Amino acid sequence: MRRREFLATAALTGLAASNRSLFGGGAQGDREFTMDLVPGMIGVGLPYPRLVELAAGAGFESVAPDAGYLGSLDDEALSGFLASMEAKGLVFGAAGLPVEFRRDADTFRSGMEDLPGFADALGRAGVARVGTWLMPRSDELTYLENFKRHAERLREVASVLGDRGLRFGLEYVGPKTMWTAARYPFVHTMAETLELIGAIDRDNVGLVLDSWHWYTAGESAEDIRALTNAQVIACDLNDAPAGIPVDEQVDNKRELPASTGVIDVKAFLDSLVAIGYDGPVRAEPFNAPLNAMGDEEAIEAVAGAMKRAFAKIG
Repeated sequence: MRRREFLATAALTGLAASNRSLFGGGAQGDREFTMDLVPGMIGVGLPYPRLVELAAGAGFESVAPDAGYLGSLDDEALSGFLASMEAKGLVFGAAGLPVEFRRDADTFRSGMEDLPGFADALGRAGVARVGTWLMPRSDELTYLENFKRHAERLREVASVLGDRGLRFGLEYVGPKTMWTAARYPFVHTMAETLELIGAIDRDNVGLVLDSWHWYTAGESAEDIRALTNAQVIACDLNDAPAGIPVDEQVDNKRELPASTGVIDVKAFLDSLVAIGYDGPVRAEPFNAPLNAMGDEEAIEAVAGAMKRAFAKIG
């Protein structure tokens, strides 16, 4: 590890410790995870410094890192930016993976060429987590063919990230309306994703858990409690529209956390507390009314929903 990477990582480690001390009070004092803001998940597009400012003002405890912005800063500017985050009580959440591994080989190879630079920019800033999602179907590949391709390609991704100290999370997509919409279903449950992680065989790979996919896959609190903190890289928190049977839920029509009560967000969050999960928890509602709001209004709306959900812990 280069000196500047060590200094950045040390700064973020200290920031994370100080941030946890702010969580205190009531049942939430037992949680180690952060209330995280990911702008792309809620239809917000702002310059990164402004996003960080609004996140802190709304009560978020972490924000998704922007590799492009962080990579554009020289050492002095990066040090100043990290200090400003610390002053605001913020840490980094998880970055999204820029590699398109679901398509043809040329597209995958092109993405892999850029991955080392992306990972270096994150590692230099002390970011520790990257995540992506799995398409739960294919018209061309059988389950086994698709499994082998995913294991091979994601092993390459995990190796590049792991060499730079980054953990890598995989998110399964649970709705039946998704995995039955092509000729061959693919991974769409926690158990199957854990099998894929085993085949990838890299110790920096784990799960991205989403309450929406957990619900639509028919899983329970016990499934989460059987995991360890080390197996969970990031978490998404959502609710589902009321009055729709679980097998008819559509992936891009969700609700903000704890807004309908269809998904048991208390059981989901309590289970994360029970395993000592210490990463980001963020909203990903794919919600049209939210996307129609202005940026600041949307951030405040998401913060309010997340705070109401977190108040159920314990």
